[in-house]
Amino acid sequence: MRAPLGEAERRHRFPYGDSRPGYEGLRGQDHGAWAGRTIDEVAAEDPVALGRWTADTSYAPPGGGESVDALIARVGLQLAGLAPGTHRGVVEQGVVRAAVVWALELPAAAFWRLDVRPESVTTLTGRSGRWNLLVGAPE
Repeated sequence: MRAPLGEAERRHRFPYGDSRPGYEGLRGQDHGAWAGRTIDEVAAEDPVALGRWTADTSYAPPGGGESVDALIARVGLQLAGLAPGTHRGVVEQGVVRAAVVWALELPAAAFWRLDVRPESVTTLTGRSGRWNLLVGAPE
């Protein structure tokens, strides 16, 4: 599966959460009314909501957005349902964060403590229902 990085993503705008046929659980977070806007635009209009979103993982952005908790659960469900074998995907940074939080059974608040570089490689390996994070692999 692959989602190209569009101009909006390169300019640090909230993405729209485009679907991934066959891998719907790995689509980007639904940012509701914030989709397509920069974080500065959202902060200028509604700093309280933005602050709550970054502090409370159960808070969903207005306009039908998805909470971080819901994103982690959705990504985890998709990962748990993958067939045995190797799977590679190009996904949004938030999906990588959610996958790592879910796979390593971290508290949801750790989502905000994980920095994911654009166009970087993150590797999760799993066997017998247990996931591991491979750190430091060359590109």
